[in-house]
Amino acid sequence: MDQFELLAHSMGAKMVAGIDEVGRGPLAGPVIAAAVILPQGYKNTEIRDSKKLADSKRRLLYDLIYEEALAVGVGTVEAVVIDRINILQATFLAMQEALADLALPPDFILVDGNQHLPVSIPQKTIVGGDNLSLSIAAASIIAKVSRDRVMEMYHRQFPHYNFLKNKGYGTAQHLSALRQYGPCKIHRQSFRWDKKNVQNAEFDFGDCHGA
Repeated sequence: MDQFELLAHSMGAKMVAGIDEVGRGPLAGPVIAAAVILPQGYKNTEIRDSKKLADSKRRLLYDLIYEEALAVGVGTVEAVVIDRINILQATFLAMQEALADLALPPDFILVDGNQHLPVSIPQKTIVGGDNLSLSIAAASIIAKVSRDRVMEMYHRQFPHYNFLKNKGYGTAQHLSALRQYGPCKIHRQSFRWDKKNVQNAEFDFGDCHGA
């Protein structure tokens, strides 16, 4: 899991940051990216793709990564910005914010996926990077837990949509709630969901259902 980090270090890099995001696909809520710089030679066999970990394990590793990483950065782009600039550009923006949030500047970055980040820092894209790179896997955990906590907060504000469970993804229950209550301000209007069958789709987004 650290072959890409070792290769970057062998080429002279001192601070290698892994970058990943979560939240590109949901109908509601932000896209959140994280960047993590691990100590050179760091090992932890429990850190892997966040999607393969139980929620309780992710949260334990989240705390561990913050304790043992050299630097952790998080970037958040909310739905209103996603609607304005599109999800790809919002993902890039969240990743750039995560890099800017690092306490130490990286001199090489490993980016999950096949899209180069529009920054001047030397980088390598890795398809399936959260399964292949330890620092990207660590970033995936930070991003996932960070976004889950945001959606749990939104659940308290807008309980009708059950964001606690669906985290904004288009589950049958979530779509049913949209048909019953209409969208709220954290729903992504630029995404394709069946607006024709959603009641109150034209209501003022400042008057969302919730506490």
